[in-house]
Amino acid sequence: MRRPEPGVSGVTVSYKRVNYTDIEPVSGAMRPLTDSLDSEQVGVSIARCEPGWRNRPHDHTAEDHEEIYVLLEGEATVVIDDESVELEAGDAVWIPPTATRQIRNGDVESAFILVSAPASQCRTATCADEPGSWATNGFIG
Repeated sequence: MRRPEPGVSGVTVSYKRVNYTDIEPVSGAMRPLTDSLDSEQVGVSIARCEPGWRNRPHDHTAEDHEEIYVLLEGEATVVIDDESVELEAGDAVWIPPTATRQIRNGDVESAFILVSAPASQCRTATCADEPGSWATNGFIG
């Protein structure tokens, strides 16, 4: 979908841009970008977690969404199916749809990027164009 670029008359663009700081936080830390970006397939949230912050344990079985949590700043624990996974800045963790997950922030502020999408059975550059499969050739080379 092409949208007019804000403030530029007659110019259209094929993207949408938002600043996460313009989005009201949910549960005190999460700033979901998906709706603001009109994304239909990928969920993205920024979480700036105060010391001691926790979200509620949950899974994404009903939506069949896998998630990747990337810790950009700080240190935090992500509990996945009752296993504590200690993360430090730069770490990423993949979580399958059926796993229960919870962020438990430590003693310092942390910052995460949380990405969710429909679980895919295709993880190659040459996926067949079928429902539920994602080709990755746009990211290769």
